[in-house]
Amino acid sequence: MTDFTPTEMMTIAASRALTSKDVCFVGIGAPSAACNVARLTHAPDITLIYESGTIGTAPDVLPLSIGDGELCETAVTTVAVPEMFRYWLQGGRITVGFLGAAQIDRFGNINTTVIGDYHHPKVRLPGGGGAPEIATSCGEIYITLKQAKRAMVEKIDFFTSFGHGEGGDHRQRLGIKTKGPTKLITDLALWEPDPVTKEFTVVSLHPGVTREMVQETCGWTVKFADDLKETPPPTATELKTLRDLNERTQRAHQGKAA
Repeated sequence: MTDFTPTEMMTIAASRALTSKDVCFVGIGAPSAACNVARLTHAPDITLIYESGTIGTAPDVLPLSIGDGELCETAVTTVAVPEMFRYWLQGGRITVGFLGAAQIDRFGNINTTVIGDYHHPKVRLPGGGGAPEIATSCGEIYITLKQAKRAMVEKIDFFTSFGHGEGGDHRQRLGIKTKGPTKLITDLALWEPDPVTKEFTVVSLHPGVTREMVQETCGWTVKFADDLKETPPPTATELKTLRDLNERTQRAHQGKAA
């Protein structure tokens, strides 16, 4: 299993950021895949929480949405959504929020609402859901995204979820005490915010990826770390775990999606 796709590399690299000690608020899609690969490999004791109120869930297949019965059936407990947000999320009990994005800027601000003008959009997106609250209340935020100039933009079309705002100490000036986005994992690279400016900087390139490839798929001038590293490729165990999970999910959901 030496061959892998960029999406598999992204998912596995994202999963490695998690530990068994984490209490993780999981987004649907790529974040869910990464979190469950972590649970099935190196982080068996991680606590996964979904927005619908499922705590300590351990799905055998990836959910189609936060309302998927698989989440409730495998959870340690399920609480009401108001309790999930007020007690667990706003109460500071969640260490990591794992989010996706349709658009993101260099400071980790996220748009999942609309592409183009709000009143005359090119694309109307699903919206923020719980993401705006997750972005400010979790201890820190990890973001997954496939790189493209239309996704990584100089200025997002709609401000859905707060990252580092204008950069620097903007979060602190607004009274937000959590760390905000600390990792951006794409299909080409790993990014982390500069300690001072909070602008995302490439710290590791995935195998076979060049600086030019990263810049060509990003809408701002990319900054690279002085000690730029190469991301370790997926192991055979990581790849098998992810592929088996995707295969089970595809079989389970055949004919279920609208």
